[in-house]
Amino acid sequence: MKRIAYILVVCLLAVGASQAVPVPDNFLPQRVETVTTGPTAQGAEGRIIFTAGNADATFNVYSITGQLVKVVRVSADQRVSVDLPKGFYIVKCSNQWSRKVVVR
Repeated sequence: MKRIAYILVVCLLAVGASQAVPVPDNFLPQRVETVTTGPTAQGAEGRIIFTAGNADATFNVYSITGQLVKVVRVSADQRVSVDLPKGFYIVKCSNQWSRKVVVR
């Protein structure tokens, strides 16, 4: 990226700031999209959105006091939304990971 910026600055100085420098269509980097292959849980407005990724996943949702609130099973390449009251939750995914999720 620094190299591209350096080349652009050199071109502008060589041509002069008053003249326009044509930029080829493929000059700008292409948009990179995030590819998720593993399970995810994301807090949203009044719900948690669960995504399984490329394999089936089981999510355990616990209240902040440690009480099991819900068990959610999601098939591969599926997305499930579960409505929950506002608050903080701990989500455990099939003994792979656990994280805090906020429902607004």
